[in-house]
Parts: sequence; structure tokens; C-alpha cells
Amino acid sequence: MKVFNYRKVKAEDAGEGSFKTTVRWLLTKDLGAENFAMRLFEIEPGGYTPFHSHPWEHEVFVLEGEGLLVGEKKEEKFRTDDVVFVPPNEKHQFKNLGDKTLKFICLIPYKHG
Repeated sequence: MKVFNYRKVKAEDAGEGSFKTTVRWLLTKDLGAENFAMRLFEIEPGGYTPFHSHPWEHEVFVLEGEGLLVGEKKEEKFRTDDVVFVPPNEKHQFKNLGDKTLKFICLIPYKHG
């Protein structure tokens, strides 16, 4: 077992195609999490993640803020306390629509298609 404050995990740039977005890899294989990685995304006002797809699902819980989930065929707003599911291989992007930092937990599986 392990307990720690999320602020002790370094916030890294979310990578190419993102803007004003960081990710903290909270739980990983290095800590013994063999099935899922838990990540915390922090998106500043006006920021967004890349518009992308991959062969694994996203399971998201919104901690703070409000945003827009952009897909190829539709867009859907979300806010604090909402749950978001993105199926495998579906193009998606998270955008911050608010004036505060958008924070959400995102789980992804290690074993996928």
C-alpha cells in the first residue's frame, strides 16, 4: 500500500498537440499498478489536449472546472463531478471552457488491443 499527495508527482507537459495542459502520472507500474495507470490532467483556461485516438479506452472523473469533449461526430459539455467515457479508437479532445483550471482523473489500461 502507498499513500502520497498528488503534488509530489511532477506535472509534465501533455505533449505534442496539447496547449496549456499538464499530466501527472499518479499510479503506474513502477508503483505496482499492473492493470491501469491513473493520471491527473490540469488544463489551464483556453487549453486543450491533442485531437487523437488510440486502441484503449479512457475513464475520466472531473474534479474541477468545465470543458468540452470534442469527437469526430459530436461535442459534449462536462463539468465538476461528471464522469466521461471515451471508447477505444474514437478520436477525442478535451478543452477547458472555463476561467479556472480544469482538473480530471483519467484511467487507462495497460493491456489493450
